[in-house]
Amino acid sequence: MRSLYLFLLLLLSGFNLMAQSNDAYIFCYFKGNSADGLHLAYSNDGLQWTALKNDSSFLKPAVAKDRLMRDPCIIRGADGLFHMVWTVSWADKGIGYANSKDLINWSNQQFIPVMAKEDGARNSWAPEITYDAKSKQYMIYWATTIKGRFATDTTVEAGYNHRMYYTLTKDFKTFSDVKLLYEPGFNVIDATIVPYGKKYVMFFKDERLKPEQKNIKIAYANKITGPYKQDGDKITGNYWAEGPTALQKGNEWIVYFDKYRNHKYGAVSSTDLKNWKDISDSIKLPSGIRHGTIFKVTQTELDKLKALK
Repeated sequence: MRSLYLFLLLLLSGFNLMAQSNDAYIFCYFKGNSADGLHLAYSNDGLQWTALKNDSSFLKPAVAKDRLMRDPCIIRGADGLFHMVWTVSWADKGIGYANSKDLINWSNQQFIPVMAKEDGARNSWAPEITYDAKSKQYMIYWATTIKGRFATDTTVEAGYNHRMYYTLTKDFKTFSDVKLLYEPGFNVIDATIVPYGKKYVMFFKDERLKPEQKNIKIAYANKITGPYKQDGDKITGNYWAEGPTALQKGNEWIVYFDKYRNHKYGAVSSTDLKNWKDISDSIKLPSGIRHGTIFKVTQTELDKLKALK
């Protein structure tokens, strides 16, 4: 009887390993000015990416005046749904939201007026979602410039002086009051937050022009809502980088980012979040890919996406 139990245990372990190995990755992104909407690519190794559905749109933007779908962020929620937020405009006080069971059929799109109460808010850029298992709620966060809110920096471009803000929700219907998430004392955008043990790690873009930064840095916090504290120097090289998204493969971290001046993507990897290696020459992505995020799907879910023409 004991030998049968051990056999069944080993068999189940094998199935679990197979399930883990069958996981795949999806990269959601936009192209051009984003007017055609959501694009998806897939990878089984996290390095070589192939566009799905002939690199055509999975969802066209339908909310806000400008009808854009820039900087899409998708996560799988605790409810099993895929939840997405995106930038709807260069100058709007809200963001876009939709959800899907399969990444093919989407809910009605919503406009969430996150900064509507701030008269001086100029924008709501690059929103992302992170689920907090401790509180069983989602944190949506984004970058906004509020006129006169922080000390004037004469080096900022076009008067933009961003900080990161957030709201909390359990159902994407009701939202907490907006609060300041990250104020490092300088212009900051494009944050993405990942649970890391009992902490949270934030990858963000230091947006300062003078002294020139335009690179990706890291900050940590004990709670998802912060306070976050920067740790270490930049993890990217001597080029302008933005829109980081992090992928975890075993004990390896891969952070992708848009080398937007070079019109191509880059990536760095690390096993300790301190020592980083540039692996940009090892990655391959669809032509024209712009700022997006990476998330996991099952092989079954991926097969359904690959069957689309």
